[in-house]
Amino acid sequence: MKQSILYLILLVIGLAGCKSPEARRPVTQNSGSYINESIMRNRDLIANEEAEILKLIEKDSSKEYIASNNGFWYYYNKKSTDSIETETPKFKDIVKFDYTIKSLYGDVIYDQSELPTRTYAIDQEELFSGLREGLKLMKEGEVVTFIFPSHKAFGYYGDKNKIGTNVPIITTVNLYSIIHETNNPKN
Repeated sequence: MKQSILYLILLVIGLAGCKSPEARRPVTQNSGSYINESIMRNRDLIANEEAEILKLIEKDSSKEYIASNNGFWYYYNKKSTDSIETETPKFKDIVKFDYTIKSLYGDVIYDQSELPTRTYAIDQEELFSGLREGLKLMKEGEVVTFIFPSHKAFGYYGDKNKIGTNVPIITTVNLYSIIHETNNPKN
């Protein structure tokens, strides 16, 4: 009798051990409303910034503004007249440039003395997205002023120095030279 009870207990334990584990359910479940609220806040922020930028452009009739496909606006201070021979930089090309950063209201945030001339490998190094895309539109010797909404500039985090959270900026870029990837001595 004792042996049969022992076999029965072992059988019950064996069958219970074969059961696959059940997933534990979370104590609280989020419906995704925070994400939806965040999306709406960001859409409103972008719409407000773009409206402010468009007002600025509307007031300045002395310049011919161009809307880029990348979500920012720009105009040429100095445009290259040699359209055939000069190319825009491509992936891995090395560019030498300097730039200044202003607020939408024209207040200087960084001037050229604070931002030294920079050498940059296209799409190979860190640079805020708007400037990275803007450099690809330029030709050697050109000076272009870009107006970037905050999501194309320094976004939510700012630059952790002079540019705060969600600040649209105006950047004037002087592109000195382009060394095309095939001529690049690093390859």
